[in-house]
Amino acid sequence: MKKAIFAGLALVALIQPAAAQEPATTYIHAGRLLADPASGRVETNKTIVVTAGKIAEIRDGFVGEGNVVDLRDQFVMPGFIDSHVHLTFESSPTSRLDAVTKSTVEQAFDGVVFAKRTVRAGFTTVVDLGSDPQAINALRDATATGKVVGPRIIAAGGVAAHGGHGDVHGYRQEIIDLFRSPTLCSGADDCARAVRLAVQQGADVIKTASTGGVMSNTAAGLGQQMSDAELVAIVDTAHRLGRKVAAHAHGTDGVNAALRAGVDSVEHGTYLDAESIRLFKAKGSYLVPTLLAGDTVARQAETADWMPPPVRAKARTVGPLMVDALRRAHQGGVRIAFGTDSAVSKHGENAREFALMVKAGLTPLETIKSATVWAATHAGLETEIGTLAAGKSADIVAVKGDPLTDVRSLETMGFVMARGVVVRAAGE
Repeated sequence: MKKAIFAGLALVALIQPAAAQEPATTYIHAGRLLADPASGRVETNKTIVVTAGKIAEIRDGFVGEGNVVDLRDQFVMPGFIDSHVHLTFESSPTSRLDAVTKSTVEQAFDGVVFAKRTVRAGFTTVVDLGSDPQAINALRDATATGKVVGPRIIAAGGVAAHGGHGDVHGYRQEIIDLFRSPTLCSGADDCARAVRLAVQQGADVIKTASTGGVMSNTAAGLGQQMSDAELVAIVDTAHRLGRKVAAHAHGTDGVNAALRAGVDSVEHGTYLDAESIRLFKAKGSYLVPTLLAGDTVARQAETADWMPPPVRAKARTVGPLMVDALRRAHQGGVRIAFGTDSAVSKHGENAREFALMVKAGLTPLETIKSATVWAATHAGLETEIGTLAAGKSADIVAVKGDPLTDVRSLETMGFVMARGVVVRAAGE
């Protein structure tokens, strides 16, 4: 009889909800705080109160007890946003072989490693603009639920032209046919179909390629590859389905065609001209400059014997031009969102982009804005990330030194919290 009673009590305990627990509160003592990079105002001796993954309030002085994070000797900012990464792979001597031998599951596991490196480098949100849809969508959902340590992920679905950048190149035709994406398209109607399929597959945003690409293993140049009608169909369909469109574009004709079609951002923009700048401003589109990718491929073109000849030739040409493109865009008043194209460069080294942006004429504060408030608005997440304020996600980073005078201090993170979880402890 007693056993039956105890068994019944155990069953009741299992089926009844556990008593609600008060969420733990963390008090972050910030010696210097740039809570809103848009203002540029640095405050001192503040406490950020974090509860349930959100910022509850920011108090004057150092207050709170128990779970206290001491950053009194550090410079505290919102977590950074990288608007252009590829989390499930990384360029290497085996990249071409990996593309046709690694399973979707293997790519996802690679993404777990690269996601952790990325968030520990201070990038608490990323836009993934080209990975296997199943792999990146699974990784996105796993980081969102805390199963995997990584940044908040906005995952793209790729829509590109048959034979263009985004298609498969440099293999036997049987391999190309096997690995081609079903969201490749030819003609406006077919491109509308491809967008709808990408959204059905789970895309948060649409990535297209209006021009050739440096890393495509084909000597097809860097000019416009998608027709004006195809680009318009992609943008119109995506916008009707509530998705923004990012357009890979190098050549002037492809940059301007994408902007006329109404894309939300141009990635790279190497050969942008005065008309491009006019269109950027008229349409309200962003430039995502990816200077680190240009710097990386230019260096690899001189040293990497595994780089295919068509890729090497394009890398030597394009890499050195990208800093000047950003300089002209910045001087012309184009809106800029930070992006690295990491996977071309190594994951976790994203912050090297800041110094390259300074080389292009941005101030250190402007580079930080591009990776916080500007990128948050570009992503449509300005009410959730980009600044540190009550009610926003607790995405918080800190560095030793003063990044407003030495932007390279951002390359060495002293502390990272992503959605209220510490992923790099102070002093680690």
